[in-house]
Amino acid sequence: MSYILKRLIFILVLIFLLSGCSLFGIGGKKPEKSPEELMNQGMSMFRDRNYRDAVEAFQKIKDRYPYSKFAIQAELKMADALFKRKEFEEALEAYIEFEKLHPKNESIPYVIYQQGMCNFLRMGTIDRDQTSTKNALEEFERLRKEFPTNQFSLQAQRNIRKCHSNLAEYEFYVGYFYFKSGNYLAALRRFEYLITHYPDLGQYGKALTYIARCRERLAEEKSLL
Repeated sequence: MSYILKRLIFILVLIFLLSGCSLFGIGGKKPEKSPEELMNQGMSMFRDRNYRDAVEAFQKIKDRYPYSKFAIQAELKMADALFKRKEFEEALEAYIEFEKLHPKNESIPYVIYQQGMCNFLRMGTIDRDQTSTKNALEEFERLRKEFPTNQFSLQAQRNIRKCHSNLAEYEFYVGYFYFKSGNYLAALRRFEYLITHYPDLGQYGKALTYIARCRERLAEEKSLL
C-alpha cells in the first residue's frame, strides 16, 4: 500500500472518529436541555427547596425558549423561587413583570396577592417608614376590588387589618413624638387623622385623650400671645 493511500485512510478514520465523538457528545459541547427537561429540573429543585438552582433553571427557559409552552410557567415559578429565597424586591419585580406580560392569565389574583406579600413581609416597625405597609395595603385592596370572590382575596383581608393596625400605631407614635416635642398642632393633626381613618384598631381612646391635651396646650399658647 502506498504511503499516500495510507495517509488518506488515516485521515478518513480520524475524521470518522472525531465526528462520532461530536455526535455522541464526547469531547464536544453538551447538548442543551429541552424546555421540558429544564422545567422538570427546576420544579424538582423547587420542591427540594434548592431555590437558587431552581431560579437558574427557570431563567434558562426564559432566555433560551421564550416561546415554548413552558415559558409562562417558568416566569411565575422563578418569581416564586425568589420569594422563597426572601429576595422580596427581586420577586416583586418578577411578579409585576408577569402581570404586565400576561394580564389575562388565570394566576393574576395570586400574582397580585404575592405582590402584596412582597411588601407585607418587608413592613417596618412602627418607628420606621411605612412605605412597604402602604404598598402592601394598596395591592391587597386592589385584589379585593378586582377579584372579590377569589380565595386570595379572602386571605388578603386578614393582612389588610394588620396593615391598618401598623399604620394606626405609626400615626400614634408620630403624634406622640410631636406632642413630647411641643409641636402640639402637628400632634393634633396626627391624632385626628388616626381617629378618622382607624377608629376601631385600639388606638382610638388614647388618641382622643391626646387630642384633648393638644387642644389644651394650644389654647394655653394662644392665651400667652
